[in-house]
Amino acid sequence: MPDSLLLDTTTRIFEDLCDPRTVNAARDGQWKETLWEAIEQSGLTLAWVPEEHGGAGAGLGDGFEVLAVSGRFAVPVPLAETLLAGWLLAQAGLSCPSGPMTVAPSRLRDTVTVRGDGTLGGKAAAIPFAAAADTLVVLADRDGAATVARVDRSACTIRTSPGFRDDGRDLVELDGARPVELAPLGSGPDADCLALMGATVRAVQIGGALESVLALAGDYARERVAFERPIARFQAVQHNLARLAGETAAAVAAAGSAADTVATGTGGDDALFLEVASAKIRAGEAAGAGAAIAHQVHGAIGFTEEHVLHRFTRRLWAWRDDFGSESEWAVRLGRFVAANGADDLWPLLASR
Repeated sequence: MPDSLLLDTTTRIFEDLCDPRTVNAARDGQWKETLWEAIEQSGLTLAWVPEEHGGAGAGLGDGFEVLAVSGRFAVPVPLAETLLAGWLLAQAGLSCPSGPMTVAPSRLRDTVTVRGDGTLGGKAAAIPFAAAADTLVVLADRDGAATVARVDRSACTIRTSPGFRDDGRDLVELDGARPVELAPLGSGPDADCLALMGATVRAVQIGGALESVLALAGDYARERVAFERPIARFQAVQHNLARLAGETAAAVAAAGSAADTVATGTGGDDALFLEVASAKIRAGEAAGAGAAIAHQVHGAIGFTEEHVLHRFTRRLWAWRDDFGSESEWAVRLGRFVAANGADDLWPLLASR
């Protein structure tokens, strides 16, 4: 069961300091510092770090519930990335610093290596909040072994991407970067652990964001009047809202099932892969369809800078690609099914 006190605290912080309408109207970035300080003081940023390493020692399930709430508020600070970074450091037994962090790589095709002299080699594209984070936690390959590196931002070359305000999706060049700490990944996880955890995190956030998008679209349809009646009374709009509700429900259900499997560790590696791959595929599809429907309902007003809808839809479009798009996970899932054979597929599906 999720920690109700933790969820209440999280919701209250976001309601007070991160209401999307208030943030959208802000003309400076002071609110970010206030928000981050409140999140950090509450212990949310290190929720997945054990107490012996200075963290809150919360369960994975509690962390996923927090991330669902963050999705509903379209939180524009690296809470999810810092949670992931802390979790990855803990898997390698490394110390966890304070301050905002992010993780690399966030694309399935990117690879970072550890050279013979202990420096890193390679680059990672589309890293969220890379320019704003104090620390980058990198999952790298060292002679075939998965290794975790803690790297100061100043040791990297970061090329910012101008296309996405607030969150950023930056190119990080790691050639020659010397980690502050370096350690092999623990005996439990493998080299795919970051992709699996990251995909689950994004699926959970997508589900939360879609719940808010559905509420926004429903409220607008009831308020917007055309031909002397609210547009919510038009059959075409009702059909679109029903589709949006269906996409939202599917994403939330798939993400919740994957998060529960990750948190409880039940079913083995095959079940974990099936759940996470299915959730990322379904959530990614829902993000695309849901954002399109919401903008159709809102019309031109939804595309304006003044309206709050874009704070959710722009993140939905970014999150669907982080840690593997739905097409990349579909290819991986197809290969998984083909490798295991048809006889093993139905028992695995029926067990979920």
